[in-house]
Amino acid sequence: MERGLTTVQAQSITEYGLFSEELYNRFIAYLDAKPKTVQTYTRALRQFANWASANGIRRPTFEDIKAYREEIARTHKPTTVQAYIFTVRRFFEWTESTGLYPNVAGKIKGARIDREHKKDYLTSEQVKAVLQGIDRTTLQGKRNYAIVALMITGGLRDIEVARATVEDLRTSGNNTVLFLQGKGHDEKTDYVIIPEQTERAIREYLKARGKVSPTDPLFVSMSNNSTGKAMTTRSISEVAKQSMVQAGYDSERLTAHSMRHTAVTLALIANGGNIQEAQQFARHADISTTMIYAHNLERQNNQCSRLIAESVF
Repeated sequence: MERGLTTVQAQSITEYGLFSEELYNRFIAYLDAKPKTVQTYTRALRQFANWASANGIRRPTFEDIKAYREEIARTHKPTTVQAYIFTVRRFFEWTESTGLYPNVAGKIKGARIDREHKKDYLTSEQVKAVLQGIDRTTLQGKRNYAIVALMITGGLRDIEVARATVEDLRTSGNNTVLFLQGKGHDEKTDYVIIPEQTERAIREYLKARGKVSPTDPLFVSMSNNSTGKAMTTRSISEVAKQSMVQAGYDSERLTAHSMRHTAVTLALIANGGNIQEAQQFARHADISTTMIYAHNLERQNNQCSRLIAESVF
């Protein structure tokens, strides 16, 4: 029995199943997670509880969890299925560790995730066209140019751009760097080196913006309702997307993430395929993520089809 769980509470779990509010609260407290993660887990568990309730399931079995996975797989993307099943597994790991319920989900696999990139990247010539297509005569144009240049040359995610402040632009050794608060991080402990061309673009925008304080957002909104406030990830994504559309590159497979995808790919091309340096540049925790980029390049450079054609035609 879990420490602090009374006999009456344990009986309640046995009688009413695993879908009590108290049990959810205990599990969430056990996670000690960030608010956004708590929201994700809560949404996933509610979905499972609703499904179980609709099917009259109060004491789930291994077969029930499999049936749940198959049902959500018909209406959700593989990444969503993976997240939902992962949450259910964590929940039953906890119930077993506290002696409340056996882990009936331990051997349930999530969805098969395709490791190939689902977004396209731009060539160096296409990047030049995108940058040249941005009107830099206006304050908004200067801002947008600096954002795109930063995302391309630094491989930044939209959340990292949104969180950047003026004081994050600093000097380290002989380099100008931008300190970042990356995805899933609480502090700005990592940084990217800012090349001279990108730094000039950022400084030009800041100068045109006028007086700024160190704690101000590096890039601010210009919309009526939020002028001067930090840009949202959505607005940064829109800047990236529209810069590509204006240059004639309008595709569902080209999004803000394509900027980062482009940066890592071009880093590999320019650096002779050095995986370790590309991993450091991209800030990939796992080098296997960087290897996906390398494998894609190898595949694109595969000459087998051309050689076969030359031998048979």
